[in-house]
Amino acid sequence: MLTPAFWRKKLKPYTRKSNSLATWQILSTIVPFVLLWAGYLYCVQISYWFVFPFLILISFFILRMFVLMHDCGHNSLFKSQRANHIVGFLLGVLTAMPQFVWSKNHAFHHKTNGDWEKYGGVFNIMSTEEYSKLTNKEQRKYWLLRQPAILIPGGFLYVLFNPRFNWILGNLTMLAKILRPLLTLNISKAVQTAKKWETKYWKGKQDYLHMTYNNLVLIPIWIIMCMLFGTTEFFLLYVASVSLAGSLGILTFAVQHNFEDAYATDTAQVNHYRAALEGTSFLILPKVLNWFTADIAYHHLHHLSTAIPNYRLAACHREFEHLFVDVKRVHLHELLSTFRYQLWDPNEKKLFEGAPS
Repeated sequence: MLTPAFWRKKLKPYTRKSNSLATWQILSTIVPFVLLWAGYLYCVQISYWFVFPFLILISFFILRMFVLMHDCGHNSLFKSQRANHIVGFLLGVLTAMPQFVWSKNHAFHHKTNGDWEKYGGVFNIMSTEEYSKLTNKEQRKYWLLRQPAILIPGGFLYVLFNPRFNWILGNLTMLAKILRPLLTLNISKAVQTAKKWETKYWKGKQDYLHMTYNNLVLIPIWIIMCMLFGTTEFFLLYVASVSLAGSLGILTFAVQHNFEDAYATDTAQVNHYRAALEGTSFLILPKVLNWFTADIAYHHLHHLSTAIPNYRLAACHREFEHLFVDVKRVHLHELLSTFRYQLWDPNEKKLFEGAPS
């Protein structure tokens, strides 16, 4: 196993940021996205059937924006942190995801990659021991919730529903928590509660503020678009495209960590460099899909160094390809295979292929 010092030295030249390349990536994504929306809003007045071709194209542009937002969260797109924060927020509005909160949760994934004791992946995978303690009914339910069909509602719930639902419910919960002591004239407790602003729906005030900023910009855009172009015409494509992009994102993320013999150990024994090379896959995609996913397919490299911008991942992989011969390759026709590996075997230190009993 090559040392962390070796990887830091070899990969450092590829961590160089370029504002011009980053700006081009943003413009070449957002401009076509806006033009596609303009074309749809014109064509939908002729026939609702136009929703289908625009749905596919716009979904892929949203997916690309999501990956670029992800890069901003790692401060790996632009040179300055401020530029990454501003553009990341904008992309968070366009993809309907509060960028700061998502990026913080995503950072936890990177910190715990390979440590399946702390992080159960996108499907919240159980250990074989935990699974064996479930009843037959619970085991069937476990597998039912981890079938490919779950992607259909999954994208909608993950991207569109949860960020709005948690924000609204959190605000209502806080209001109730403040009103209770006020009703008993316990002003000091009400003030303390308001200052803490803590609920299970966010982790601290900063998360709440970023959820609020995202929703206070996004929801008025929804209202304006409905007023200008019609509620049905707008939401028909909007909900479908954001949900589909979310489903594609979940699938892409899952297959990069859920595969046969993927490295999966516990907290005490985890080696994050080994996790990057043995617990992270390399997706073999056509060039057009690599563009729409901003080269996130080179996921092994991304986990070796989050400082490498997406626009340098391919070149970096080519230079050190001889060091990645053992990295798991996953092809397009294998994407749904991720749903077969939904158990973690701590003794074997790998993901286990199982089936409902």
